[in-house]
Formats: sequence, C-alpha cells, structure tokens
Amino acid sequence: MRDNDHITMVGAGLAGPLMASYLSGHGHSVEIHEKREDIRTVEQSAGRSINLALSKRGIDALKDVGVFDVISPMMLPMVGRMIHDIDGSVHLQKYGQKASEVIYSISRAFLNKTLMDHAENTGNVNIIFDHSLLGVDLDSSELVFNDKRESFDRLFGSDGSASVIRDAMDKLSSINFRRKPLGHGYKELTIPPDAKGDHRMDPKALHIWPRGEFMLIALPNMDHSFTCTLFFPLDGEVSFSTMGSREKISELFNSYFPDTIELIPDLINEFQSNPIGKLATVYCDKWHYKDKTMIFGDAAHAVVPFFGQGMNASFQDCSVINELIIRYNGEWSEVHSEFSNQQVPNGHAIADMALENYIEMRDSVNEPLYQRRRELEFELEEKFNDRFIPRYSMVSFHNMPYSKVYERGAVQLNLINGYLSGELSKEKLHESVLNGLSPIR
Repeated sequence: MRDNDHITMVGAGLAGPLMASYLSGHGHSVEIHEKREDIRTVEQSAGRSINLALSKRGIDALKDVGVFDVISPMMLPMVGRMIHDIDGSVHLQKYGQKASEVIYSISRAFLNKTLMDHAENTGNVNIIFDHSLLGVDLDSSELVFNDKRESFDRLFGSDGSASVIRDAMDKLSSINFRRKPLGHGYKELTIPPDAKGDHRMDPKALHIWPRGEFMLIALPNMDHSFTCTLFFPLDGEVSFSTMGSREKISELFNSYFPDTIELIPDLINEFQSNPIGKLATVYCDKWHYKDKTMIFGDAAHAVVPFFGQGMNASFQDCSVINELIIRYNGEWSEVHSEFSNQQVPNGHAIADMALENYIEMRDSVNEPLYQRRRELEFELEEKFNDRFIPRYSMVSFHNMPYSKVYERGAVQLNLINGYLSGELSKEKLHESVLNGLSPIR
C-alpha cells in the first residue's frame, strides 16, 4: 500500500460517511464537507425522507466496515408487496421463496446519523457542516466554498444528484452527463399507530396501491407508524398541478385510495404542507477525472426509487472502490479508471431497471400475465436453482453486477414469454434454461 493520503470529500449523506470509513481503514485521513447542518443536532423537516429499503448489497457494505450490528436492531423485514386493490381487498406477493429473501425498511435519518458517528469514531474522519461547495477548479485542484477557497490532493464526490463536482468534471472531460426527469414527483404522508400504539397494517410487507399511472406505497417504521409516499404525475388532468384545493385532494383519495382515508387522519393538512419531490435519473459515462477526482453514489448515477436500490447501489460503489484499492495496492490511477470501467455499465443498468419497475409496481402487479410470469419464475427457480433466479431476486438478494442481471433477466423473460405464448413446450423451456443460462456461482 502506498503512503497514506489526505482525501477531501464533499457530501455527508449516506454514501459519503460509509466511503470515509472504508478509506480510514486503509489509514487515509478524510475531511468531509457537507452543505447541510448536522442532522444529529437539528430537527428534521417533514416530507423528505422516502423510507429506505435495505437489501444484500447495502448490508454487505455495512458489515464490511463493522457497523451492521449497530444498525440491524432498527431494521424491519418486509417479505413482499401487499397489494391494495381499489375495492379494499389485499393480497401478498412475496419477493422470494426462501425465508432469508426479505428486504428491510430503515429510517434514513437513523442510518445517516449512525454512519457519520461510525466514520468519526475511526479517528481519521472529520466532517465540516454548513459548508456549501460553490465551484471546483480541477486543473488547479481548488474548491470554492461559501466562505473560502481550499486546495485538495485527492477529491471524492458524494454530493448527490445535483453534484457540483460532477458538473466541474463535465466541463473538462467527456463524461457525457445527462439528467432525465421522470415527469413524476412524490409527496409523503403518514399513517400513525392505532389507538393501542400498534401498526394499522401488516408491518412485514411493503404496501402498494397500484393505480395505473400512479401509486401510493407505505413502509413500516419502528414507532409503529407507516411512511406513505404518493408517486404522481407533476402535470396533467390528474396530477400534482391540479391538487390545489382540499376538495380536489379529498376527491383523489376517495376515488383511488378510499381505504386509506381512515388510515391517514391528517391527510389534507399533510398533503398541503409537505413538499413535492421531483424524480429524475442521472447518467454519466465516466465517473473519474484523471487520477485525482472520482464521483460515486447519486452524483454518478441517481436513480428513481422503484427498485429500492438507490442506497444499495451507492453502498456497493463504496465496496467496489475498497476492493480496487486493495487489488491495485493503492495506485489511484488504476483505481479510478477501473472504477469507471467496472461500475458505469452497472449504474446504467440499475437506472433502467428502476424505471421499468415503476411501471410494474403501479400497473403490472395486478395483471394476470404478470402473476403467471412470477409463478413460472418461482417454478423454474425451484427446478434450476443454480441457473434460473428471478430478476428481482438477482438484484435484491445477490451481488451479481447489475449489468449482468439486466442481460440475464432479458434472456429469462424471453424464455418465459416463449412458453406462455405457446412457442415453447415445457420440455423445450427446460432445455433452453439448461443450454442458455450458465450456472450461477
């Protein structure tokens, strides 16, 4: 390992402190600049959390740095999607077939605070709050803050989807940054505990009210409440732009989510006071600049939240960087270039899968064809468990690169569609799985 470096990082959200813990483990000193106040000392504003879904990729990273045991008591397991139909009926669609195949609801604020504490406790990490980055001069290795200019030796950007570091890279290098708005936004609402202090719905599921062009979801919290998120068009006849009155809000929920009226007692006030978040996807074709700067997490590949992988993908970035530091013995030029080569295709793949999953969650989950596909996926997984794994399971319960998941998922879907359309017999389907899918190790 080369001599220890001083590393400057921008962004103390979820991925930044995790990466700092990895870097500290190699003996590097890390200074993180964060534009917000310290969330451990100030009250959080309502309506901006979007509950987090933690799965294998994220869990493995937390275990790597030794913080998982602190976090695990605050994780709530969710075994599947509880679908709420418009007539009030509900049914559960499990995520996987094994007892271990669950995802976990966790508080963003708790996780962020815990990761900051853990990073600072390594002794090599210092976080400076209320310190907004205004610009970057990559050629002269200078950062421009709201109160001063500061030079850096090595720069890590975890400054989110509006990354200043990424914008500076884009001006000097061919990273081909593009931001693609979804045209949909989100608003958070709250289902409080019932009169006895218990959850009002099954806490072991992610609840979904799929309604075609939009949906409502709810994730359980440790205090026995649920955080609901309405994903909804920004403009159009039925959209956030037309929900300007109490009457319109009431009409929307009575028409599309009637069983939630009693569950969300402060519906109107929350809807009117909580902010609207906008959703977009960030793509870049390169995540580093020379051997001095790299971006990771949302700065490199912000995704829409419909596969529950935004945080998990960002945490896996940190794991990959750590593995590359070890592999290349701390030679940063090798680490930077290989990080881009390896992770850019994976960032694009999970971004595309998240967009596809929005359509699935808000619309397809109640279609007979979708349900038959899921049944067949589980049948094939049971019969060929070393070759056939449903795409959702590959993403959430395995560490297979997202780009490989995307490719393999497309092959599997073609086989399933071929069988369901009558083009393939059951015997030919099984033969095609054996011949067309290599064993998964």
